[in-house]
Amino acid sequence: MDNADGRENHRAAGGAESSFGMESLETPGYMVGGAAGQGHIDPVELCLLAGKMMLQSGAETYRVEDTMTRMAEAMSLGGSHSYVTPTVIMFQPGSSLPAKLIRIVERTTDLAKIAAVNDVSRKLASKDMTPADARARLTDIERSGNQYPIWLQIVTAAAASGCFTYMFQGSMADILPGVLCGGAGFAMFLALQRLVKVKFFAEFSASFVIGLLAVLFVKLGFGQVLDKIVIGSVMPLVPGLLITNAVRDLMAGHLVSGLSRGAEAFLTAFAIGVGIAVVVTFF
Repeated sequence: MDNADGRENHRAAGGAESSFGMESLETPGYMVGGAAGQGHIDPVELCLLAGKMMLQSGAETYRVEDTMTRMAEAMSLGGSHSYVTPTVIMFQPGSSLPAKLIRIVERTTDLAKIAAVNDVSRKLASKDMTPADARARLTDIERSGNQYPIWLQIVTAAAASGCFTYMFQGSMADILPGVLCGGAGFAMFLALQRLVKVKFFAEFSASFVIGLLAVLFVKLGFGQVLDKIVIGSVMPLVPGLLITNAVRDLMAGHLVSGLSRGAEAFLTAFAIGVGIAVVVTFF
């Protein structure tokens, strides 16, 4: 009789253990969107998707952290923590749930995509958008890619190069060479960014092409002042947004992100300078 009672008590304890395990897996607020198998929305994955898209598009780390935190609070994930660097996003939705991590490999500049993700987060926080709608919208934004075609980027860079050439006190005769050098250099930059995964090689090669064309144009009498043409043409390659984000991250107290972005900006500018220096030295 005592053995039977012991077995019953053991089974009861086992049942309590299983129930406790199930409750810990089904934490309230962890899944949003109805019954199992019917359009579950994982708020953690939604926050990570928004953060990844913003960081890949050139957003500051403090902006990424703030956006993820606000989205988590809107989906009843209070007490969440996020840690963002230029290459890693870590997010923990409260003390009882495990943290998740995303590695960021490629980064570019796409302010329109940052604005679109910010708009989604604001609508989600103000309850104007459901988590399911937010996920669908973020997926559409991610699939859309860069909204500006390559030819438009090259034409814009060429026009900006001509304007910078004149702004840096170049003559009217230097504007067209600046346009051609800037457009050719930026086209080289975009092509090598896709083909070669070596960091800073695209910037070096693009500045080398710019310097080579500028020297050629001046020797042929097509341009007048070499340094004005070169300076104006390399301006689209200068990491202005990277420098700005580095300063803003440092001012916000994100020392790791600020220093790493500053180092990347310095090495990018150094690669551009070396490309021009090689041409000036040997040609």
